[in-house]
Amino acid sequence: MERNRVAASSTQAWRCTVCGYIHRGPQLPECCPVCGAHSSEFEPQATEERPAAVSSSAGRVVIVGGGIAGLSAAEAFRRAAPDAGVTLVCKEAELPYYRLNLTRYLAGEVEREDLPVHPASWYAEQRIELLRDAEAAEVDLNGLAIGLRGGKRLPFQTLILTSGAHPFVPPVPGAERAGVLSLRTIADAGRILAAAQPGCRCVCVGGGLLGLETAGGLARRGVDVTVVESFSHLMPSQLDARAGAVLAAHLVKLRIKLRAAVHVKEFAGNERVAGVVLQEGGAALPADLVVLATGVRPNSSLARQAGLTVQKAIVVDNRLRTSHPRVFAAGDAAEHLGVLYGNWCVAQYQGSIAGMNAAGLNVEFGGVPRSHTLKVLGLDTVSIGQFTAPDGSYTVVAAEHDSGYHSFVFRDNLLAGSNLVGDTTLAAAVKKAIENKRDFSGLLAKHPSAADVAAHLAELP
Repeated sequence: MERNRVAASSTQAWRCTVCGYIHRGPQLPECCPVCGAHSSEFEPQATEERPAAVSSSAGRVVIVGGGIAGLSAAEAFRRAAPDAGVTLVCKEAELPYYRLNLTRYLAGEVEREDLPVHPASWYAEQRIELLRDAEAAEVDLNGLAIGLRGGKRLPFQTLILTSGAHPFVPPVPGAERAGVLSLRTIADAGRILAAAQPGCRCVCVGGGLLGLETAGGLARRGVDVTVVESFSHLMPSQLDARAGAVLAAHLVKLRIKLRAAVHVKEFAGNERVAGVVLQEGGAALPADLVVLATGVRPNSSLARQAGLTVQKAIVVDNRLRTSHPRVFAAGDAAEHLGVLYGNWCVAQYQGSIAGMNAAGLNVEFGGVPRSHTLKVLGLDTVSIGQFTAPDGSYTVVAAEHDSGYHSFVFRDNLLAGSNLVGDTTLAAAVKKAIENKRDFSGLLAKHPSAADVAAHLAELP
């Protein structure tokens, strides 16, 4: 893309127009580390031109959580307050890493050394105090300090909570048996890989993004994989039923078995899991390994114990400030206008805003259309915004085609969302049309087909 090459010498940040990932630096990446989009899908990120805050007013910020929200908060705070103190508290012993690439690690697409976002030397260069293998045990809002497990206290002028989320383990008998695992950390991935020898029989419980990417990664390693999904079709939180059916047909080609519209009754076995018993009856599915991909729950207990307002997660306003004026929250642990995004790129965006505001800027988060990209399976799949019609005020234009499926959801002549399966080249155009509130009244008056909508989107500037 010519505009990217021309601007490369002066631009310090780039946005992937497919998934929203922000890449920082004067040069474009060869591809997006999040969704794999080519460098041509990146555009200069104008918000980097925002003026810096007065560093002397920022004081010391402590950031609890080493995921992408916490790291982005540290990066943004340092850019806005070059002389202020910043401490990043990470529960894991690893350097902050691309957590959403753990499934690509399972698949062998990336190596363990490819997972960290920055090398250890970067934190010293940026004068960011990185505390690894450190867990926050208490937030003292009266004394403006956090207490670490082990007794150490860290004073702060401003606190940013980016404590993330933890895997939800369903209350199913046998869930505590050896071999029943979740995937959230590098350590989890290591345990799964140790068990996933060729010929191993694995049941992935959950047919969402994580469950399918895990299944695809393990299938590549010669594992006999079955996906169990309680809903009637795959990825019900991201795809409509027809898109889910197209994806299910692709699983067959990968020799991944699927059991949909079923519920787990028990994880059978003695000390170690040996099978998955379904409520719908029949023999247990044999299993040497079970991977739970049944969702996550926000890590909000520290905030609740400190007296911050917590509902589904830590409640924040448009500046990502909590109910305490010196405390911000971002990422999976934050709830904005009743919404928990649970999205890596949104967590990166929110972290940056929280970091800037902690440094004294006044930046608002107004919400973004949700976007999800399926990796690993070899069938490009993108879900953007409102992908189904919840009531009669919406219009859906959809069709299957040779390479997959396209659907476009409209409301009040505006594009509200889309499912793109197989051919996802329109993802950037769809996101841009939604964000810019482009009027499609002229096109919709012609009662277009999905091919007509696709052609129209492809021609937009």
